[in-house]
Amino acid sequence: MTDAANITKDPAYNAVDPQDFPAMMDVERYGARSTAFDKIISATHDHFWDPLDTKYIDFSQPFDLEKDYLVNPEINTELRTAVGDKLDEQGKIKLVNLNTLWSFSSILHGEQGALSLSASLCHILRDPGAQEYAANQAREEARHVTGFTRYVQARWGKPVPVGPALGDLLTELVASPLVWKKLIGMQMLVEGLAMGAFATFYSEGRDPLMVKLCQLVMTDEAFHHKFGKIWADRTIPHLAPEEHAKIEDWAAQVFQVLLFNLASPDQKSWIYREIGLDPAWVQSAFMEALTDVEIRKEMEKTTNIFRVLIKTLLKAGIITDRTRGVYAAYVDMAELHAEGDRMIGDDIAEEGIRSLTKLNGGLTLKTPSQVAAE
Repeated sequence: MTDAANITKDPAYNAVDPQDFPAMMDVERYGARSTAFDKIISATHDHFWDPLDTKYIDFSQPFDLEKDYLVNPEINTELRTAVGDKLDEQGKIKLVNLNTLWSFSSILHGEQGALSLSASLCHILRDPGAQEYAANQAREEARHVTGFTRYVQARWGKPVPVGPALGDLLTELVASPLVWKKLIGMQMLVEGLAMGAFATFYSEGRDPLMVKLCQLVMTDEAFHHKFGKIWADRTIPHLAPEEHAKIEDWAAQVFQVLLFNLASPDQKSWIYREIGLDPAWVQSAFMEALTDVEIRKEMEKTTNIFRVLIKTLLKAGIITDRTRGVYAAYVDMAELHAEGDRMIGDDIAEEGIRSLTKLNGGLTLKTPSQVAAE
Protein backbone atom coordinates (compact mmCIF):
# COMPACT_ATOMS: atom_id res chain seq x y z
CA MET A 1 0.00 0.00 0.00
CA THR A 2 1.63 3.26 -1.14
CA ASP A 3 1.82 6.41 0.99
CA ALA A 4 -0.07 8.22 -1.78
CA ALA A 5 -3.01 5.81 -1.59
CA ASN A 6 -3.07 6.12 2.19
CA ILE A 7 -2.84 9.92 1.90
CA THR A 8 -0.02 9.75 4.42
CA LYS A 9 1.42 13.09 5.51
CA ASP A 10 3.16 11.95 8.68
CA PRO A 11 5.47 8.91 8.84
CA ALA A 12 3.75 7.76 12.03
CA TYR A 13 0.87 6.55 9.84
CA ASN A 14 2.89 4.87 7.09
CA ALA A 15 1.46 1.46 6.22
CA VAL A 16 2.39 -1.67 4.37
CA ASP A 17 0.34 -4.28 2.54
CA PRO A 18 -1.32 -6.59 5.10
CA GLN A 19 0.35 -9.56 3.37
CA ASP A 20 3.82 -8.00 3.61
CA PHE A 21 4.95 -9.36 6.97
CA PRO A 22 8.66 -9.25 5.98
CA ALA A 23 8.34 -5.44 6.12
CA MET A 24 7.64 -5.76 9.85
CA MET A 25 10.99 -7.52 10.32
CA ASP A 26 12.98 -4.72 8.70
CA VAL A 27 15.77 -4.06 11.21
CA GLU A 28 15.60 -0.31 10.58
CA ARG A 29 11.89 -0.24 11.39
CA TYR A 30 12.23 -1.25 15.04
CA GLY A 31 14.20 1.84 15.97
CA ALA A 32 12.06 4.27 13.94
CA ARG A 33 9.39 4.70 16.59
CA SER A 34 7.25 7.83 16.77
CA THR A 35 6.67 9.31 20.23
CA ALA A 36 3.26 10.68 19.17
CA PHE A 37 1.31 7.92 20.91
CA ASP A 38 3.47 7.24 23.98
CA LYS A 39 1.33 9.24 26.40
CA ILE A 40 -1.95 7.58 25.45
CA ILE A 41 -0.25 4.17 25.46
CA SER A 42 1.01 4.77 29.00
CA ALA A 43 -2.39 6.07 30.09
CA THR A 44 -4.06 2.74 29.27
CA HIS A 45 -3.23 1.57 32.80
CA ASP A 46 -5.04 4.57 34.29
CA HIS A 47 -8.45 3.36 33.15
CA PHE A 48 -8.15 -0.40 33.52
CA TRP A 49 -11.32 -2.32 34.32
CA ASP A 50 -12.37 -5.94 34.00
CA PRO A 51 -15.93 -6.82 32.88
CA LEU A 52 -15.53 -10.25 34.46
CA ASP A 53 -14.68 -8.85 37.92
CA THR A 54 -17.62 -7.78 40.11
CA LYS A 55 -15.31 -5.26 41.76
CA TYR A 56 -15.83 -3.17 38.63
CA ILE A 57 -19.31 -4.19 37.48
CA ASP A 58 -21.83 -6.81 38.56
CA PHE A 59 -24.00 -8.17 35.76
CA SER A 60 -26.25 -10.07 38.18
CA GLN A 61 -28.18 -6.90 39.05
CA PRO A 62 -31.87 -7.55 38.24
CA PHE A 63 -34.28 -5.47 36.14
CA ASP A 64 -37.94 -6.11 35.31
CA LEU A 65 -38.25 -5.54 31.55
CA GLU A 66 -42.03 -6.01 31.58
CA LYS A 67 -42.75 -3.35 34.18
CA ASP A 68 -40.00 -0.75 33.88
CA TYR A 69 -38.46 1.37 31.13
CA LEU A 70 -34.73 0.77 30.67
CA VAL A 71 -34.37 4.37 29.51
CA ASN A 72 -36.39 7.55 29.74
CA PRO A 73 -39.25 6.97 27.25
CA GLU A 74 -39.12 10.62 26.18
CA ILE A 75 -36.00 9.89 24.12
CA ASN A 76 -37.81 7.22 22.09
CA THR A 77 -38.39 8.47 18.56
CA GLU A 78 -41.39 6.30 17.73
CA LEU A 79 -43.38 7.50 20.75
CA ARG A 80 -43.21 11.02 19.30
CA THR A 81 -45.12 9.79 16.24
CA ALA A 82 -48.57 8.26 15.72
CA VAL A 83 -47.09 4.99 16.97
CA GLY A 84 -47.46 6.25 20.54
CA ASP A 85 -51.21 6.64 20.06
CA LYS A 86 -51.55 2.97 19.14
CA LEU A 87 -49.95 1.57 22.31
CA ASP A 88 -51.02 1.20 25.91
CA GLU A 89 -48.47 1.63 28.71
CA GLN A 90 -47.33 -1.99 28.58
CA GLY A 91 -46.91 -1.74 24.81
CA LYS A 92 -44.84 1.42 25.20
CA ILE A 93 -42.58 -0.25 27.75
CA LYS A 94 -42.09 -3.20 25.40
CA LEU A 95 -41.32 -0.90 22.46
CA VAL A 96 -38.79 1.19 24.40
CA ASN A 97 -37.05 -1.86 25.82
CA LEU A 98 -36.90 -3.64 22.44
CA ASN A 99 -35.44 -0.49 20.92
CA THR A 100 -32.86 -0.56 23.70
CA LEU A 101 -32.04 -4.16 22.76
CA TRP A 102 -31.61 -2.96 19.17
CA SER A 103 -29.33 -0.12 20.30
CA PHE A 104 -27.15 -2.26 22.53
CA SER A 105 -26.92 -4.99 19.91
CA SER A 106 -25.76 -2.33 17.44
CA ILE A 107 -23.24 -1.08 20.00
CA LEU A 108 -21.98 -4.63 20.50
CA HIS A 109 -21.55 -5.11 16.74
CA GLY A 110 -19.80 -1.73 16.59
CA GLU A 111 -17.39 -2.77 19.35
CA GLN A 112 -16.62 -5.97 17.45
CA GLY A 113 -15.94 -3.82 14.39
CA ALA A 114 -13.61 -1.61 16.43
CA LEU A 115 -11.81 -4.68 17.80
CA SER A 116 -11.31 -6.20 14.35
CA LEU A 117 -10.29 -2.87 12.82
CA SER A 118 -7.74 -2.18 15.57
CA ALA A 119 -6.29 -5.65 15.07
CA SER A 120 -6.12 -5.02 11.31
CA LEU A 121 -4.12 -1.84 11.96
CA CYS A 122 -1.50 -3.94 13.72
CA HIS A 123 -0.94 -5.75 10.41
CA ILE A 124 -0.36 -2.60 8.36
CA LEU A 125 1.00 0.24 10.54
CA ARG A 126 4.77 0.36 10.07
CA ASP A 127 5.53 2.65 13.01
CA PRO A 128 6.10 0.58 16.20
CA GLY A 129 4.46 3.23 18.38
CA ALA A 130 1.34 3.42 16.24
CA GLN A 131 1.27 -0.37 16.10
CA GLU A 132 1.49 -0.65 19.90
CA TYR A 133 -1.31 1.87 20.32
CA ALA A 134 -3.50 -0.16 17.93
CA ALA A 135 -2.74 -3.31 19.95
CA ASN A 136 -3.75 -1.51 23.16
CA GLN A 137 -7.00 -0.35 21.59
CA ALA A 138 -7.72 -3.88 20.37
CA ARG A 139 -7.36 -5.06 23.98
CA GLU A 140 -9.77 -2.39 25.21
CA GLU A 141 -12.30 -3.06 22.46
CA ALA A 142 -12.16 -6.75 23.37
CA ARG A 143 -13.29 -5.98 26.91
CA HIS A 144 -16.06 -3.81 25.50
CA VAL A 145 -17.27 -6.78 23.44
CA THR A 146 -17.25 -8.86 26.62
CA GLY A 147 -19.00 -6.14 28.64
CA PHE A 148 -21.80 -5.52 26.16
CA THR A 149 -22.22 -9.24 25.55
CA ARG A 150 -22.68 -9.76 29.28
CA TYR A 151 -25.16 -6.88 29.48
CA VAL A 152 -27.25 -8.15 26.58
CA GLN A 153 -27.20 -11.66 28.05
CA ALA A 154 -28.29 -10.34 31.44
CA ARG A 155 -31.26 -8.41 30.04
CA TRP A 156 -32.37 -10.34 26.90
CA GLY A 157 -30.32 -13.50 26.48
CA LYS A 158 -28.72 -12.71 23.11
CA PRO A 159 -28.30 -9.79 20.70
CA VAL A 160 -30.21 -9.23 17.47
CA PRO A 161 -28.50 -9.17 14.05
CA VAL A 162 -26.76 -6.00 12.90
CA GLY A 163 -28.77 -3.62 10.71
CA PRO A 164 -27.73 -3.35 7.05
CA ALA A 165 -26.52 0.27 7.24
CA LEU A 166 -24.19 -0.26 10.21
CA GLY A 167 -23.15 -3.75 9.10
CA ASP A 168 -22.14 -2.56 5.64
CA LEU A 169 -20.11 0.35 7.04
CA LEU A 170 -18.28 -1.80 9.59
CA THR A 171 -17.47 -4.40 6.93
CA GLU A 172 -16.10 -1.69 4.62
CA LEU A 173 -13.92 -0.19 7.36
CA VAL A 174 -12.47 -3.45 8.62
CA ALA A 175 -11.73 -4.72 5.10
CA SER A 176 -10.26 -1.46 3.77
CA PRO A 177 -6.46 -1.36 3.39
CA LEU A 178 -6.56 2.46 3.63
CA VAL A 179 -5.39 3.93 6.94
CA TRP A 180 -7.22 7.21 6.39
CA LYS A 181 -10.53 5.45 5.80
CA LYS A 182 -10.08 3.25 8.87
CA LEU A 183 -9.22 6.19 11.13
CA ILE A 184 -11.90 8.58 9.90
CA GLY A 185 -14.51 5.86 9.67
CA MET A 186 -13.88 4.27 13.07
CA GLN A 187 -12.02 6.75 15.30
CA MET A 188 -14.15 9.72 14.20
CA LEU A 189 -17.45 8.64 12.65
CA VAL A 190 -18.25 5.44 14.57
CA GLU A 191 -16.52 6.51 17.80
CA GLY A 192 -18.29 9.89 17.55
CA LEU A 193 -21.64 8.10 17.29
CA ALA A 194 -20.67 5.83 20.16
CA MET A 195 -19.69 8.65 22.52
CA GLY A 196 -23.01 10.36 21.84
CA ALA A 197 -24.87 7.10 22.44
CA PHE A 198 -23.01 6.33 25.66
CA ALA A 199 -23.57 9.86 26.97
CA THR A 200 -27.28 9.55 26.19
CA PHE A 201 -27.66 6.18 27.91
CA TYR A 202 -25.59 7.40 30.87
CA SER A 203 -27.83 10.47 31.26
CA GLU A 204 -31.18 8.93 30.36
CA GLY A 205 -30.75 5.32 31.50
CA ARG A 206 -32.97 3.98 34.27
CA ASP A 207 -31.01 0.76 34.64
CA PRO A 208 -28.03 1.33 37.01
CA LEU A 209 -26.15 -1.52 35.32
CA MET A 210 -26.49 0.19 31.93
CA VAL A 211 -25.32 3.52 33.33
CA LYS A 212 -22.27 1.94 34.99
CA LEU A 213 -21.25 0.01 31.87
CA CYS A 214 -21.52 3.07 29.64
CA GLN A 215 -19.28 5.12 31.91
CA LEU A 216 -16.65 2.38 32.10
CA VAL A 217 -16.56 2.10 28.30
CA MET A 218 -16.34 5.88 27.94
CA THR A 219 -13.14 5.92 30.02
CA ASP A 220 -11.54 3.97 27.15
CA GLU A 221 -13.30 5.62 24.22
CA ALA A 222 -12.09 9.09 25.17
CA PHE A 223 -8.54 7.93 24.44
CA HIS A 224 -9.54 6.21 21.20
CA HIS A 225 -10.93 9.52 19.99
CA LYS A 226 -7.57 11.09 20.85
CA PHE A 227 -5.78 8.69 18.46
CA GLY A 228 -7.99 9.93 15.62
CA LYS A 229 -7.38 13.53 16.65
CA ILE A 230 -3.61 13.05 16.46
CA TRP A 231 -4.05 11.74 12.91
CA ALA A 232 -6.22 14.72 11.97
CA ASP A 233 -3.82 17.26 13.50
CA ARG A 234 -0.86 15.77 11.62
CA THR A 235 -2.63 15.11 8.34
CA ILE A 236 -5.53 17.43 7.49
CA PRO A 237 -3.52 20.71 7.34
CA HIS A 238 -1.12 19.17 4.80
CA LEU A 239 -3.62 17.68 2.36
CA ALA A 240 -3.67 18.70 -1.27
CA PRO A 241 -7.07 20.12 -2.33
CA GLU A 242 -8.01 16.95 -4.22
CA GLU A 243 -7.02 14.78 -1.24
CA HIS A 244 -9.07 16.87 1.19
CA ALA A 245 -12.05 16.76 -1.18
CA LYS A 246 -11.83 12.97 -1.39
CA ILE A 247 -11.85 12.57 2.40
CA GLU A 248 -14.48 15.27 2.93
CA ASP A 249 -16.88 13.84 0.36
CA TRP A 250 -16.55 10.31 1.71
CA ALA A 251 -17.22 11.50 5.29
CA ALA A 252 -20.30 13.45 4.16
CA GLN A 253 -21.61 10.45 2.26
CA VAL A 254 -21.21 8.16 5.29
CA PHE A 255 -22.87 10.75 7.53
CA GLN A 256 -25.93 10.89 5.29
CA VAL A 257 -26.19 7.10 5.04
CA LEU A 258 -26.07 6.77 8.82
CA LEU A 259 -28.42 9.70 9.49
CA PHE A 260 -31.19 8.37 7.28
CA ASN A 261 -30.73 4.66 7.87
CA LEU A 262 -29.16 3.88 11.24
CA ALA A 263 -32.40 4.07 13.26
CA SER A 264 -34.87 3.94 10.38
CA PRO A 265 -37.89 1.68 10.97
CA ASP A 266 -37.00 -0.44 7.94
CA GLN A 267 -33.78 -1.45 9.71
CA LYS A 268 -35.69 -2.97 12.64
CA SER A 269 -39.09 -4.06 11.34
CA TRP A 270 -39.07 -7.08 13.66
CA ILE A 271 -39.64 -4.76 16.64
CA TYR A 272 -42.95 -3.50 15.28
CA ARG A 273 -44.18 -6.98 14.50
CA GLU A 274 -43.36 -7.91 18.11
CA ILE A 275 -45.75 -5.21 19.37
CA GLY A 276 -48.45 -5.95 16.79
CA LEU A 277 -47.86 -3.06 14.36
CA ASP A 278 -47.39 -3.12 10.60
CA PRO A 279 -43.78 -2.08 9.85
CA ALA A 280 -44.88 -0.29 6.66
CA TRP A 281 -47.40 1.79 8.62
CA VAL A 282 -44.75 2.62 11.23
CA GLN A 283 -42.43 3.76 8.43
CA SER A 284 -45.08 6.14 7.09
CA ALA A 285 -45.84 7.49 10.57
CA PHE A 286 -42.14 7.97 11.13
CA MET A 287 -41.64 9.88 7.87
CA GLU A 288 -44.70 12.06 8.48
CA ALA A 289 -43.58 13.14 11.94
CA LEU A 290 -39.82 13.44 11.52
CA THR A 291 -39.39 16.37 9.17
CA ASP A 292 -36.07 18.16 8.74
CA VAL A 293 -37.33 20.70 11.30
CA GLU A 294 -37.94 17.95 13.85
CA ILE A 295 -34.55 16.38 13.15
CA ARG A 296 -32.86 19.77 13.64
CA LYS A 297 -34.71 20.24 16.93
CA GLU A 298 -33.56 16.80 18.09
CA MET A 299 -29.96 17.62 17.19
CA GLU A 300 -29.98 20.65 19.47
CA LYS A 301 -29.41 18.23 22.34
CA THR A 302 -25.72 18.04 23.18
CA THR A 303 -25.89 14.23 23.53
CA ASN A 304 -27.50 13.65 20.13
CA ILE A 305 -25.31 11.08 18.42
CA PHE A 306 -25.26 12.84 15.05
CA ARG A 307 -24.50 16.21 16.60
CA VAL A 308 -21.47 14.64 18.31
CA LEU A 309 -20.43 13.07 15.00
CA ILE A 310 -20.66 16.41 13.15
CA LYS A 311 -18.67 18.20 15.84
CA THR A 312 -15.97 15.54 15.62
CA LEU A 313 -15.61 16.07 11.86
CA LEU A 314 -15.77 19.87 12.19
CA LYS A 315 -13.10 20.08 14.87
CA ALA A 316 -10.87 17.74 12.87
CA GLY A 317 -10.94 20.18 9.94
CA ILE A 318 -12.67 17.71 7.62
CA ILE A 319 -15.75 19.89 6.98
CA THR A 320 -15.26 22.96 4.76
CA ASP A 321 -17.62 25.22 2.84
CA ARG A 322 -17.84 22.51 0.17
CA THR A 323 -19.92 20.22 2.40
CA ARG A 324 -20.95 22.55 5.20
CA GLY A 325 -24.50 22.68 3.85
CA VAL A 326 -24.90 18.91 4.26
CA TYR A 327 -24.60 19.33 8.02
CA ALA A 328 -25.96 22.88 8.42
CA ALA A 329 -29.41 21.61 7.43
CA TYR A 330 -29.54 19.93 10.84
CA VAL A 331 -27.22 21.79 13.25
CA ASP A 332 -25.98 25.31 13.88
CA MET A 333 -22.42 25.00 12.61
CA ALA A 334 -21.31 28.34 14.08
CA GLU A 335 -22.56 27.22 17.48
CA LEU A 336 -20.65 23.95 17.19
CA HIS A 337 -17.47 25.77 16.20
CA ALA A 338 -17.76 28.12 19.18
CA GLU A 339 -18.16 25.31 21.69
CA GLY A 340 -14.45 24.55 21.95
CA ASP A 341 -12.72 21.22 21.63
CA ARG A 342 -14.22 19.38 24.59
CA MET A 343 -16.59 16.62 23.52
CA ILE A 344 -19.77 15.38 25.10
CA GLY A 345 -18.83 12.60 27.45
CA ASP A 346 -15.42 13.99 28.44
CA ASP A 347 -16.64 14.91 31.93
CA ILE A 348 -18.33 11.53 32.36
CA ALA A 349 -15.19 9.70 31.23
CA GLU A 350 -12.90 11.73 33.47
CA GLU A 351 -15.09 11.12 36.51
CA GLY A 352 -14.95 7.42 35.66
CA ILE A 353 -11.15 7.49 35.39
CA ARG A 354 -10.88 9.08 38.83
CA SER A 355 -13.10 6.34 40.27
CA LEU A 356 -11.08 3.61 38.55
CA THR A 357 -7.81 5.10 39.80
CA LYS A 358 -9.12 5.00 43.35
CA LEU A 359 -10.53 1.49 42.92
CA ASN A 360 -7.24 0.24 41.47
CA GLY A 361 -5.31 1.73 44.36
CA GLY A 362 -3.33 4.13 42.21
CA LEU A 363 -2.40 7.78 42.29
CA THR A 364 -4.43 10.57 40.70
CA LEU A 365 -3.45 10.11 37.08
CA LYS A 366 -3.98 12.04 33.88
CA THR A 367 -7.34 12.35 32.18
CA PRO A 368 -7.83 12.28 28.38
CA SER A 369 -8.06 16.09 28.36
CA GLN A 370 -4.73 16.43 30.21
CA VAL A 371 -3.07 13.99 27.82
CA ALA A 372 -4.53 15.85 24.82
CA ALA A 373 -3.19 19.17 26.11
CA GLU A 374 0.40 17.94 26.15
